[in-house]
Amino acid sequence: MRTLDDAEVERQALLHDDARRTAIQIDPVTVTHPDMTIDDAYAIQNAWLQIELGRGRQLVGHKIGLTSKAMQLAMSIDEPDSGYLLDDMVFENGCELEAARFCDPKIEVELAFLIGSRVAGPDVTIDEVIRSTDALIPAIELIDARSYRRHPRTGVTRSVTDTIADNAADAGIILGNAQDDLDDVDLPWVAAICERNGDIEESGVAAAVLGHPALGVAWLARRYADQGLALEPGQIVLSGSFTRPVDCRAGDHFKVNYRDLGAVEFSFR
Repeated sequence: MRTLDDAEVERQALLHDDARRTAIQIDPVTVTHPDMTIDDAYAIQNAWLQIELGRGRQLVGHKIGLTSKAMQLAMSIDEPDSGYLLDDMVFENGCELEAARFCDPKIEVELAFLIGSRVAGPDVTIDEVIRSTDALIPAIELIDARSYRRHPRTGVTRSVTDTIADNAADAGIILGNAQDDLDDVDLPWVAAICERNGDIEESGVAAAVLGHPALGVAWLARRYADQGLALEPGQIVLSGSFTRPVDCRAGDHFKVNYRDLGAVEFSFR
């Protein structure tokens, strides 16, 4: 159910767009609209996407967040959330990024699914996702908060609706080498170790993502089916983090070792 009219949705989308481009944080939407719904939040996110597409950006995929039970309980929801990926949000392994481009950056450890054939319908299963996947890619998701995670004046933490409006906090992905044969990968048992400047900060296994990383992709396909949409060939889908977020600072070097799937790394200057 929507509580915000189209004009306010557009205004909030423009505020988030400006915050991303200037790297200056804004108030969460719930500061002025405390009763905002999840439908409102996705409407703002979609309006922001249309702004980006209007300036020539290309939609290249999607991200899934809040996939752990602990995070869902903390945010008082019972399902994941999702956001979009644009062409200027995809970075190469070993890249160097400018910290000043982001408001409050953190990273998460994820697996990305490269969709090979259309995934659609209200009953998509894990097996269907795997059959439709061309490649599995180890990835680092760069998340950001264009609206304050904790408001500097009130100390109030932003809600899940604020996060969804903020494109589910997505800011970019760094991709490793693609694994074409998923038959050789025991997906729930994919493990990774995340290092910052040579020190281990986080580790985890992919089963932490809803029990199976492909389940998040199936959930997203089912949610999109309600809107007449689908996961399309060539799109990248980040299936959800299996570590806690790690803070990023200028001068940091990150390396995530996925063992048999290789390593993904980048630096912040």
